[in-house]
Amino acid sequence: MKKLLYTSLFIAALISPRINAQYQPKNATKEDVKKAQQWVEKTYKNLSQDEKLGQLFIVALYTNKGEDYINQVRNIVTNDKIGGLILMQDDAAREINLVNEFQQKSKVPLMIGMDAEWGLFQRIATAHKFPWAMTLGAIQDKNLVYQMSAKIAEDCHRMGINWDFAPVVDVNTNPNNPIIGNRSFGSEVDNVINSALSYSNGLQDNNILAAIKHFPGHGDTNTDSHLDLPVVSHNMERLNSIELAPFKALMDKGIGGVMVAHLYVPSLESGKGIPASVSKNIITGLLKDKLGYKGLIITDALNMGAVANKYKPGELDAMAFKAGNDIMLFSQGVSEGKKLIQKAIDNKEIPQSRVEESVKKILLTKYFLGLTQYSPKNPENINTDLNNDSHKTLVQNLYSNALTLLKDEKKLLPLSGKQVYYIPLEEAPYQTFANRMGSNVIIKKASEINTIPTGSTVIVGFHKDNSTAYKPYKISAESKKVLSDLTRNQNVILNVFGSAYALKDIDLSKISTVLVSYENNDDSMNATADALNGKSKIWGRLPVLVNDQLKAGMGMDLNPAALMNTK
Repeated sequence: MKKLLYTSLFIAALISPRINAQYQPKNATKEDVKKAQQWVEKTYKNLSQDEKLGQLFIVALYTNKGEDYINQVRNIVTNDKIGGLILMQDDAAREINLVNEFQQKSKVPLMIGMDAEWGLFQRIATAHKFPWAMTLGAIQDKNLVYQMSAKIAEDCHRMGINWDFAPVVDVNTNPNNPIIGNRSFGSEVDNVINSALSYSNGLQDNNILAAIKHFPGHGDTNTDSHLDLPVVSHNMERLNSIELAPFKALMDKGIGGVMVAHLYVPSLESGKGIPASVSKNIITGLLKDKLGYKGLIITDALNMGAVANKYKPGELDAMAFKAGNDIMLFSQGVSEGKKLIQKAIDNKEIPQSRVEESVKKILLTKYFLGLTQYSPKNPENINTDLNNDSHKTLVQNLYSNALTLLKDEKKLLPLSGKQVYYIPLEEAPYQTFANRMGSNVIIKKASEINTIPTGSTVIVGFHKDNSTAYKPYKISAESKKVLSDLTRNQNVILNVFGSAYALKDIDLSKISTVLVSYENNDDSMNATADALNGKSKIWGRLPVLVNDQLKAGMGMDLNPAALMNTK
């Protein structure tokens, strides 16, 4: 009787409309909730203990590691009855076929996840790339961020994906952060919260689960947790006001998942060197008990060096579950993990009620995401469906709205058909920008700057390699010298096609005009050229503190239409 009472109280807590973030569609009726409850109860009762434990695991599916690897995953899906997959690189059509196959074989539908922070392009090279979070942080109209994630949700549905492990809500206060950087909305807590809420709603309003990450905050680290264990050594006052603030603000907004980082935070965990991802104090004590989070709690990938180098496969999974995680992501040892969790249950180290709690949360989320009505996806034309004009139009609009004008002392913008010279610097392609600027632009190499007539308007483009989000943003000494030489007798427009942090140690005092485009790709270059030519408004704001002169929130509005009306 006691157990029955516990179960019904637990389910009631899960489906109460005022819960903290157990995902349910906004339009769910009482009848929908009742049906969900019945399905969860019935399904849970029909699972063996081994099948229940299987629900706690998500493993990685790559298509670029050969058929032997795919067969290993196939065996894990079949034999270990896992709860889900995370899709990795690289072949979309092959992934669709495999997901169709695995869904058919699974007694309980699989949750299919992907890291798609900047769209499916993050894992599938043929998809269209959306802007990084740092670029989105510069956008003032957060409805545009919602539009972007709604489009990502559409792409996810096309692939059979149910969970986008995004957005990142780490507050990037460290310009030297090697792993967050461009993936953060910026250094200001309020901007991170507003941007992340729009992003999360765009996904979940379209029935794709979001996951805010990386709890308790990865923004002020200088170690890559893929390689080793970063330490966040701030005191509680600082953690509450910066690192934890976005999580606390977003947790009661219905966001379905929180991903826990592999970070050592001594203020939150007294055990030396214990990562947050396996810390009971942080996950159960802080996230669940103190902050009251009721949604799905998932580890960051368990193959990452910060933890994988220190613990054996399976051992790590059991520690993570014991600490309070519901799902072990990217497990390297499902069968070993299941055995160790069961052993801990038998030894009374973990109560069986913990399995019930996590599995029922997982099942309820699967029901609300529509997985009980899974229909196979068609792999035909998938690459075109993930990369077409509808993506391009939206993405160029996002880049256009992110453009940030930091100064324009001589009112050089908009260019409006004036002849200008253009000097592309740094290592990345620039031709798209030159082409879009049109015939009024004369390209000069760095070695040819002495041939430019004195008093000319000269655009200097810092074109940084953005082939991944983790490339260095620093500007070479050679480029700085060219820029400095030009300021002596030219009217310079400096355009940064890269991180705003690139301006950290650039002397801007003699430069009339500074524009930040945040990224260097065809869409950002086209959007920038149009803005310089007066075809679109510039009104982005700096999302990060760069240095004492360049503070977050800086930026000027430039509205060509208004300028035309005053002439």
